[in-house]
Amino acid sequence: MKEYIDFELPFGKEKISFTLDKSELAGVLRSNINSYEPPYDKYTLVKKAMEAPIGTKTLTELAKGKKKVCLIASDHTRPVPSKIIVPLMLDEIRNGNPDADITILIATGLHRTTTKDELVYKFGEEIVKNEKIIIHDCDDTDNLVNMGKLPSGGDFVLNKIAKDADLLVSEGFIEPHFFAGFSGGRKSVLPGVCSRKTVMYNHNASFIANDHARTGVLENNPIHTDMLFAAKKANLAYIVNVVINAEHDPIFAVAGDAEMAHLEGVRFLSDKCRVKAQMADIVISTNGGYPMDQNIYQAVKGMTAAEATVNEGGVIIMLAKATDGHGGVNFYNTFKNCESVDALMERFLNTPPYETSIDQWQSQILARVMLKATVIFVSSCDDKIVENMRMIPAKTVCEAVEKARKIINKKDVRITVIPDGVSVIVEGESK
Repeated sequence: MKEYIDFELPFGKEKISFTLDKSELAGVLRSNINSYEPPYDKYTLVKKAMEAPIGTKTLTELAKGKKKVCLIASDHTRPVPSKIIVPLMLDEIRNGNPDADITILIATGLHRTTTKDELVYKFGEEIVKNEKIIIHDCDDTDNLVNMGKLPSGGDFVLNKIAKDADLLVSEGFIEPHFFAGFSGGRKSVLPGVCSRKTVMYNHNASFIANDHARTGVLENNPIHTDMLFAAKKANLAYIVNVVINAEHDPIFAVAGDAEMAHLEGVRFLSDKCRVKAQMADIVISTNGGYPMDQNIYQAVKGMTAAEATVNEGGVIIMLAKATDGHGGVNFYNTFKNCESVDALMERFLNTPPYETSIDQWQSQILARVMLKATVIFVSSCDDKIVENMRMIPAKTVCEAVEKARKIINKKDVRITVIPDGVSVIVEGESK
């Protein structure tokens, strides 16, 4: 008699349920983050981290005598618990200097602008109503300034508000990142508040193809090297970063020096989220739900976790609500108009850093995934959009699994499930 296992995975702001035959299950790759019990509630965690900053004075001390303060905050695509972090940071800044001119600068990088509703969802009505909030625009040349060269040779062009601040600080969260190694820390500056030109050079094809530009890797990662240099050059003086669970609540917090505090958070996270690959014919992954699965562009992150544990020629089933559709016109058209994925990859690898095109890096990584496995995309997207991006559309997991079985076309299929593909670092094939 067959035994079945029920799954309920994040899909937008909801959950998507399905059942698998236990005999076909190769493994479930989960971060240990969700089993970790923090010593304090989420507010106390952040507050205690700020009371004992790593490598710096407290934010209150740093704010003394500083008139122009810039607080870089994450945008709508990141599940940073800003409602917790930002009020505490604002309080400490004003404790140090009640007359400080504070600007919250939204680190959109190359993303679309954040809407007012998204700001309210992120910060709450009071902060949106009472604080000065500026949304970074990577193409607004009047509000960008050249800061010199990055280690890679690219131009470092920074938002003027960040450059002109007497005190530059940031909030953020730390998670595995599919080419920067980990998010958080220095990423608030680059790509967060830099020019399009700077970000595109940093995300060039040779860097993306580098074996060290992978999930969970900082050492010898050329993308990280540029990012850390930019943060130091911009004088990012203080950060508050958290590690979050599946409910997006902080379970660990660090504050202080942009490099030292970030590394402390990385050490904590690394111990909890490294998992051994369970190689399989079919791998089901997600992007952790809203806000990380708003579009196909962001969903590439969760696919890379599946890429690390799917057999060559296998199938990746990616679950992402993708209410915003493809997430980038250039990203979409790159696949819609290409001759083949092989030809696309060859073109990317022959593109010099200074000729990097918009969203090329995401396209390059998606192409890399597709060259290893067929991708079936479960979403709310129009089927034609998914098909034009060289993926197979499906509306349910059951439908996707049936399609995957036909592609694999063998009797004994093995399936691995990754409930949150952006929360794990998949390492080495299990023995």
